[in-house]
Amino acid sequence: MRQVIDLQAEKKATARFVKGYPLIEKDTVRNESKLKEEGSIIQLIDSEGKFLGKGYYGIQNKGIGWILTQNQNEQIDEPFFNRKISEAVAKRSSFFKDEETTAFRLFNGEGDGVGGLIIDYYEGFCVIQWYSEGIYSFRKEILSALESVVHPSGVYEKKRFEHGGKYVEDRDHVRGEEAPSPLLVKENGRTYAVHLDDGAMVGIFLDQRDVRQAIYMHYAQPDSKVLNTFSYTGAFSVPAALAGAHTTSVDLAKRSRPKTIEQFEVNGIDSETQDIVVMDVFDYFKYARRKELSFDMVILDPPSFARSKKRTFSTSKDYPALLKDAALITNGDGYIIASTNNASFGMDKFKKFIAEGMKSANFNYKICETFSLPDDFTVNRNFREGNYLKVVVLQKLS
Repeated sequence: MRQVIDLQAEKKATARFVKGYPLIEKDTVRNESKLKEEGSIIQLIDSEGKFLGKGYYGIQNKGIGWILTQNQNEQIDEPFFNRKISEAVAKRSSFFKDEETTAFRLFNGEGDGVGGLIIDYYEGFCVIQWYSEGIYSFRKEILSALESVVHPSGVYEKKRFEHGGKYVEDRDHVRGEEAPSPLLVKENGRTYAVHLDDGAMVGIFLDQRDVRQAIYMHYAQPDSKVLNTFSYTGAFSVPAALAGAHTTSVDLAKRSRPKTIEQFEVNGIDSETQDIVVMDVFDYFKYARRKELSFDMVILDPPSFARSKKRTFSTSKDYPALLKDAALITNGDGYIIASTNNASFGMDKFKKFIAEGMKSANFNYKICETFSLPDDFTVNRNFREGNYLKVVVLQKLS
């Protein structure tokens, strides 16, 4: 039996909870010390004892728990998760029918009513990401609900939380069939190789689907030169190459080379006709300027925070300098696709970073279009931080 704990909300946070804000942060409640075991049920009340919401205690980088319902009588049990997953599936009915796209987000945390829980769908297989021990304590109920509603061929899980100061790593496959490795999935008719048992990242970031389609449809031109930085498995390089561009994929990780070759090969692209460079992106910018290399499009999708032997990079501090480096090797009238998944600032501030970077490079530009999360990444309108993705396509003006 789960412990049920009443927590009193701070007066300054009460109005926000009434409006439906789902995240419980440490400084928004008064008696947080009462919480002992993750997975305990939290009943949030105001200073007069009035019920505000019910959720669970689970520590992750965002806070200490999530409100799941504003109905005091609703139980957090298997039927509850069954309803939530059923509602999420209904929202994505068009994706289940789309033979050209067979990988998508099935359940997007607080956007679908359960913060800390992510479920992705890959060609019949499901991958669950647990973001705290608290949500993981509901594992049995959630797995049963998922199998009842979706009937996946197999289920994998990724634990994204610490236990005793270390990430807990179990074998990723937990139910049903094991997926082939690689598992080939479709995205707007293009093929991507994913490895469901390969750590936290399986090979493609599903939230960039619309951006990859725009690269293919509008921005990569036959015989143009495209630089894909922080390229990971080369997912952005694939639509550019299929559009007829020559791509250069740059990433510091040694495994980026075989991963990118694999993505090219499953799409019938001769990897020998494309450049794959294992190098620190900032060193590559210096190399490109020294060799007088230039590109018709530069793609920037850095991690929010990264540390190498030479430097530490943070998007909140270093994006303007990164953009300047990109602009200096972008041809006149060329494009820069600037992207960040840093949830600590919004689109307006990101555009200020872009303006600062282009001004320091002494170039004029225009914004062609912007992107945020695609439709399957449902966002809670009361939790703006959940809409983390910001992508700006800008054109350098000669």
